Amino acid sequence: MATKCKDVDFSISDGYERFIIEKSQLTVGDGFEPVWMPDFLYDFQVELVDWAIRHGRTAIFADCGLGKTPMQLVWAENVIRKTGGNVLIITPLAVSAQTIEEGEKFGIEVRRSIDGTAHDGITITNYERLHHFNPKDFSGAVCDESSAIKNFNGARRAIVTDFMRKLGYRLLCTATAAPNDYIELGTSSEALGYLGHVDMLGRFFKNDQNTVSTKASWRTTGGGAPKWRFKGHAEDDFWRWVSSWARALRRPSDLGFADDRFILPALEIVHHQIDAVKKREGLLFDLPAFGLRDEREELRRTIQERCEKSAELVADTGEPAVCWCYLNDEGKLLESLIPDCVQVSGSDSMEKKEEALLAFSHGEIRVLVIKPKIGAWGLNWQHCAHMTFFPSHSFEQYYQAVRRSWRFGQERPVIVDIVTTEGGINALANLERKAEQSDRMFSALVLHMNDSLSIRRGDIFTEEEEVPAWL
Repeated sequence: MATKCKDVDFSISDGYERFIIEKSQLTVGDGFEPVWMPDFLYDFQVELVDWAIRHGRTAIFADCGLGKTPMQLVWAENVIRKTGGNVLIITPLAVSAQTIEEGEKFGIEVRRSIDGTAHDGITITNYERLHHFNPKDFSGAVCDESSAIKNFNGARRAIVTDFMRKLGYRLLCTATAAPNDYIELGTSSEALGYLGHVDMLGRFFKNDQNTVSTKASWRTTGGGAPKWRFKGHAEDDFWRWVSSWARALRRPSDLGFADDRFILPALEIVHHQIDAVKKREGLLFDLPAFGLRDEREELRRTIQERCEKSAELVADTGEPAVCWCYLNDEGKLLESLIPDCVQVSGSDSMEKKEEALLAFSHGEIRVLVIKPKIGAWGLNWQHCAHMTFFPSHSFEQYYQAVRRSWRFGQERPVIVDIVTTEGGINALANLERKAEQSDRMFSALVLHMNDSLSIRRGDIFTEEEEVPAWL
């Protein structure tokens, strides 16, 4: 005897369980058993890749230096060997070259394409070139540093989401899935083909105005937009749902493995508060900045002082350094103040940006001047242990910028010199608040992830089964 649920036949024995899973929006896995698992993966990486392959459409939220590149390469090879098709890996600028180098190290061929050509096996390209490709040429795709999707304009974000939607096998990899805003996880869910962003909001959240406006902000942010909060008793259900299609870890022990090979070096954050030489127009005495408008005015009024301090901090060290900036005028001034630096600006061509980023990665440039939105995602700069930073209110950009150097595999203490003004203290306080919220989010996701992993192969079935005599 069988019953039907949405035109899918289930036997009575499994029908109710499947029905409950469907109603809870938990994923049941539509992948396959791994066909290849190389020995160069660490134990925790094996578990993550095995889970991702068996589920087919998943996200791995792993911190910087935990090996997302080898994991996504092994995932891609499994999809290729199982389906006989091809896989596309999509990365931020310059990360494609590092992925190709990693592939060579592990004996996995990865070929780059910029014009839409699909190579046999693994093809890699940048997000900026995705519109050249046809999803029909691929069996699966990997979005590397997938959190970058939400930073694209609406048109490009739609291209990425639409491209992924048409593929049977999908993998998202990033260290900051939704660094301080839970509702941003809807972007990942939608790209994987689960609940859309608006559907997710309607199921788990509510706001002060009882709308589903995607312009609403998370409950701890300021401003006039309606603020989202969990519906009553929905928080556990939300994290259980997320952990059905995502795995998160800041360290191997989050999955129950040893951390001994993944220990971060010391991180030294030094604050440098400078005073404005020029007072605010129309005032005899300078007043602290109040609100974003005043902060922006103060930033522009103190460009000279902040850039001079940043240049002073990196000028005579003889060591590699990154000077992170946000304004075009800051980049131009830093470039003029630091003799042996190269600036990567938004007006540069993609080819020029990639050339400079790779040159810095290989130690051919000593000091790099760049904006976080250009170079803060995916790149591995373990050779560099010093950076200067002008703080903003974007926790994700700050986190990603710092983690280019402060990552597993870095052997030296990393120094971050934060150069700010009195008004910039507000931005620093906001970053600290967002960091705490990010920690809470990861802790909740890891907790529910571990609940779903509490029954592991080899952990429970230690006694030989007893077979009934009548069998």
